[in-house]
Amino acid sequence: MTSILELNGVTKTYKQGHEQLTVLDHLSMRVDSGEFGAILGPSGSGKSTLLSIVGALTRPSSGEVIINGCNVHAMNGKEQTSLRLKEIGFIFQQSNLVPFLTVEEQLLLVGKLTKQKDGLQERAVELLTHLGLEERLSHYPEQLSGGEQQRVAIARALMNEPKLILADEPTASLDRERGKSVVDLLVKETKERNIATIMVTHDETMIGKCDWVYRMG
Repeated sequence: MTSILELNGVTKTYKQGHEQLTVLDHLSMRVDSGEFGAILGPSGSGKSTLLSIVGALTRPSSGEVIINGCNVHAMNGKEQTSLRLKEIGFIFQQSNLVPFLTVEEQLLLVGKLTKQKDGLQERAVELLTHLGLEERLSHYPEQLSGGEQQRVAIARALMNEPKLILADEPTASLDRERGKSVVDLLVKETKERNIATIMVTHDETMIGKCDWVYRMG
């Protein structure tokens, strides 16, 4: 197995008045290709902070984050932006789709940002068809159900062929049945593409198919 992500002694502290608050304390973990894992914990336990650090959106107070062999926080801002665009796919609690773009255009935008040139439209259509959205290509987000919106968000996250998917509470706005179908889809894509996925959740019912679970708080 290939290591996609390594965390070595990651610590994050914040100043709160005269006190120092430690959110993450010397956290270490390794995630390999083909693994679907969950970070589980209540609100305020540091789950989203951890995901933000892994995604090169927040700098740790100390420690290393290695993605695909690269030390993320030794990079400059431009290099981190490039890493996020090329190596990481993000999925959020709300699908965060652009309201004035059609389903197909959501994916084409990612392709343009990552400077993909050849076969961009074919790739977008292929991905959306693969995820059962072929009838929705010209629909706008408001015309989709919550589950469909999250499937578009998954397709969008896969558009740049990332090595790592970071999913922050991707089922929180869905009912249980739709939530489980979204998790099943993420597991399937992780295994088939031999990538790594980390899902942040507070919901114990969503972790049944995880290869590992890291509990916080």
